[in-house]
Amino acid sequence: MNTSAEQIHNGTLNIEPKKGKDKRLFIDLDICASGECKRCEIKCSYLYHRQHPVDNGIISVAELATYALVCRRCEEPHCVNACPVEALEQEKKKDKLLVRHNMRCISCKSCSHVCPYGTIYPELVPLLINNCDFCLDRRDKKDEPLCITTCPYGALSLKAGDIELDKNTFLVGDNLIVRSTRWDREKA
Repeated sequence: MNTSAEQIHNGTLNIEPKKGKDKRLFIDLDICASGECKRCEIKCSYLYHRQHPVDNGIISVAELATYALVCRRCEEPHCVNACPVEALEQEKKKDKLLVRHNMRCISCKSCSHVCPYGTIYPELVPLLINNCDFCLDRRDKKDEPLCITTCPYGALSLKAGDIELDKNTFLVGDNLIVRSTRWDREKA
C-alpha cells in the first residue's frame, strides 16, 4: 500500500479518508508556519534518511498537507503555468489538488515565486524528495517515531484516526491528520 506522501506525488491520494482506530501521524502546520521553526530540525528513523541530516521524510508530509489544505486551488494556477518542466499538475478530478512530479522537478522554485498567495513554500520544493513512510512497518509499541521525539516545537505526534476533529483539524490521506488554519473558498 502506498503511503500518503507517495500518493500525492503520483496523484492517487485518497481525498475522502475514513476515520479508524489506527495510529496516524499528526502534524500541526500552524506550529510549523509560526516563524519559530526556521528550518526543520527533526531526525528521521528511516535508515537512508538518518545518514543525511537534511534528508527527512517530514518535508514530503508538510508538502502533502500544504497542497491539501493551504493551497487555494486557483482557477488559473500560476504555479503550474510557471513550471518550465511541467512538474506541477492540478488534478481536475480531485478538486484541483496540486501534484508535484518530483522526477521532473528541478527545484527552480518558479512555482513558489509566482504563487500570489505564498502557499507554495520554497523549502517544500527540494530537488531530491524523501518520502515519509509514516514508520508504518517500524513502529514500536514503546517508542514513538524519531521525528516526533526530536521535533523541538511539538508539531508532531501520533493520534488515533478516530479522534474528534475540530474545525482546524483534518484527515489527509489514510495515514495523516493535520492541524492547520485552512483557507476556505466559501468563506472568502
